[in-house]
Amino acid sequence: MRARLALPLALVAAVSVAATACDASSGKDGGGAGTAAPKAASSVTDYNPVPYDKVKDGGTYTTAGTFDDQGNPFNVNATLTASRVWSWYNADAITYSPTGEVQYNPDYYSDVKVTTEGGDQKVVLTINEKAAFNDGTPIDWTAIEATWKANNGSDKGFDASTTDGYSQITSVTKGENAKQAVITFKGVNPAWSTLFTTFLHPEAATVANFNKAYIKKAHPEWGAGPYTVGEWDTHSGGITFVRNPKWWGKKGKLDKRVYVNLESTAAVNAFKNGQLDYTSAVDAESLKQVKGLKGTEIRSGGSPFEYSLHFNTKSANLADTAVRKAVQQSIDRSQIAKIQFQGLDYKEPLPGSAVLYSFQKGYEDNVSKVLTYAPDEARKTLDEAGWKPGADGIRAKDGKKLTIGYTMVGEDPLDKAVAGAFAAMLKPVGVDLVIKKADEADFAKVISERRFDLFLSGNRSMDPFGARYLCDFYCSDRDSNITGAGTPELDKKIRDVLGIEDLGKQTAAANEVEREALQQYAFLPLFSGPSTYSVKKGLANVGATIFYSPLPETVGWEK
Repeated sequence: MRARLALPLALVAAVSVAATACDASSGKDGGGAGTAAPKAASSVTDYNPVPYDKVKDGGTYTTAGTFDDQGNPFNVNATLTASRVWSWYNADAITYSPTGEVQYNPDYYSDVKVTTEGGDQKVVLTINEKAAFNDGTPIDWTAIEATWKANNGSDKGFDASTTDGYSQITSVTKGENAKQAVITFKGVNPAWSTLFTTFLHPEAATVANFNKAYIKKAHPEWGAGPYTVGEWDTHSGGITFVRNPKWWGKKGKLDKRVYVNLESTAAVNAFKNGQLDYTSAVDAESLKQVKGLKGTEIRSGGSPFEYSLHFNTKSANLADTAVRKAVQQSIDRSQIAKIQFQGLDYKEPLPGSAVLYSFQKGYEDNVSKVLTYAPDEARKTLDEAGWKPGADGIRAKDGKKLTIGYTMVGEDPLDKAVAGAFAAMLKPVGVDLVIKKADEADFAKVISERRFDLFLSGNRSMDPFGARYLCDFYCSDRDSNITGAGTPELDKKIRDVLGIEDLGKQTAAANEVEREALQQYAFLPLFSGPSTYSVKKGLANVGATIFYSPLPETVGWEK
């Protein structure tokens, strides 16, 4: 599952660093974030792994966070926050190691068999005999069937986040008994495990409930797991999870898991005051504030996050592919990375893909193969497309000025610095960038209603199967492709990639089709950055985990 970030980029540093971007118009190719950038991003983990029996029984774990408007992670309007909250009171049936190996949770799936017959893949899930939803309904093959039907695209009433993989399934049937689900695919799907990492209660899988039941509301009766909802305060946005008396597996180590609704700056202050046990240190300023606090430590490692610039191809001036290409040729990504990472003592190569990270096997820098930072070339691109400079330096065509909006969410100083850097890079080329502000509360609307020309947003990969998410970024018929770019011909090529059984060959094909998709110049990967957190000492199984999501029952405090 790849989840869209719940909040806009939290960027904090001196606004003056944006001035460095004014010099970035020489036409030289941007290299990395500073000199001697590494060839691959960090694949280091740092989360204090502690065996279950070494974790203390009891205690409370408190962080900043809240529920989103849409709490169903299968819904197209759900975000990373929804996925994180969901996992504390619903099934975590399949997880991944930090490097991406599949891990089956025997408390849900007691046996898994995968075979291929006649070119078609069959997966047999045997479900734990004790497994039941909190309302007493047995977890059986009907939960797998319901999850498939809600997400396979056959009923357009479901606002599903993605149909990929689910639409490839031809049937989900009862096996030897109700506790066995037989899943049959047309062709093969090497990333099938991503489809059933969690699942829906059959009652939650009606159109009405799938789309509306989880809006600002929890349904613990449809959940299952070591924890359940203790308190869900729709007024404050706070959430408390407590041990689930109906859980059949290893009991949760914590007495309580608490989310407190705080913005990023307030969260740092609350951590400094001892009110939180963990906070994200996303920038130099927040890291400076939390570093060296008594009884705490910094945990930092690799990141399966990526932040990208999205171009709304439905906007008047950005409907012109030449304009989009020229804008991308004008952006020095290495300067944006310098602004972002200032004060963090961190370097990484510029990202070259929307779906794979440089520390993953088979990764290729697809961006550099189709795009070079070259403002001089950008001017030629615009000249050839009929955009001529005016007396004020701003280009125009058919009496219309080349003015483009950049929508910035929130008031963070470094957000402003990045926006200023974009404007400074585009002005010498003849593009007038107008910075527009939106409230943080409107983040989801900005995306879903395409209230932008240019917009910076991020994604986190929840699993290592990058090729599976090509459509989310590049397919013309996918709501998650907020650029609106794509063609039916490209859609078919992307979907052909998904049916390649060998993961190595699939990754190679994914790189090839992504290079074609990037030539629409509607999407530009900018940076990833580290995963850095400040935590109270003794907190177990929490921190920089890359693809790993520790099971809720293992999180707690060292003995």
